Amino acid sequence: MATPKPDPLPFADKDVSAEIRRWLGHLGDERRMSPKTCEAYRRDVHQFLAFLAEHLGQRVTLSGLSRLAPADVRAFMAARRALGIGGRSLMRGLAGARSFARFLERDHKGKVAALSAVRAPRVAKTLPKPLAVAAATRITDTELRAGEEREPWVLARDAAVLALLYGSGLRISEALGLKPRDVAGARDSLTVIGKGNKARMVPVLPQVSRLIADYMALCPYDLAPDGPLFVGQKGRRLSPRILQLAMERLRGALNLPDTATPHALRHSFATHLLARGGDLRSIQELLGHASLSTTQIYTEVDSERLLAAYRSAHPRA
Repeated sequence: MATPKPDPLPFADKDVSAEIRRWLGHLGDERRMSPKTCEAYRRDVHQFLAFLAEHLGQRVTLSGLSRLAPADVRAFMAARRALGIGGRSLMRGLAGARSFARFLERDHKGKVAALSAVRAPRVAKTLPKPLAVAAATRITDTELRAGEEREPWVLARDAAVLALLYGSGLRISEALGLKPRDVAGARDSLTVIGKGNKARMVPVLPQVSRLIADYMALCPYDLAPDGPLFVGQKGRRLSPRILQLAMERLRGALNLPDTATPHALRHSFATHLLARGGDLRSIQELLGHASLSTTQIYTEVDSERLLAAYRSAHPRA
């Protein structure tokens, strides 16, 4: 019995619906984007096409996409703005639509020139806000949380994860994605899976290894080699929210600003390396950035830090 073909989307005809499915497969299988990124792109394109269907008064077709005018794209942007969507989210939404348009053009299914003709919204540039070295190195001190009613293994777990964020520059998802077999026998490095399912090797300082070993020794659960390394109170994979709450408590203990988040530890890792003479290419590889331009933002952070020190210390500043 033949498998029935999926119904087209309510806002697009069968050809556009089929191309969206092929495009999403391309993102996941060929470009190796994470499921969350693919889902975000899918949602953004659906929002764009749903608006066009209502705006144009009919289901979107491939020929209709090629006939779009810049005014149609601007109307979409205005409608999203009216819903309170910020510039950064709108820019990401356009990026998804443009990715789909490039896929269509690559496969000779038409060119959506209107998307290229409209400038993306301006987004205010914000620099990462790293912690001071002294504060970053104290984040893993479990004595700072001695007054909390937390079991010792929980405090040891949080310290180990936060140490990986600052000591190895990991993203939260990368640290929480580790398995016991990943750290078994690891001495001075380990392999993590980053964005796009790309593997990279990161350094592990001896003190970080000790914190991980302390946590594993105290953990009351049997950690399966292929299961999650860091678990919550019920033995399941640890939620990022738990780490955010831990950092909130540490902010109070160390009198840190609200910008001191778990992700700020990764920023601190990069900024402190750069300040100590690390080169951008090496830092790019350690962070797992696909583009050097992403890493270059830390040169601006370091410049801001130097200027701030100059302004506060120079007698004529």
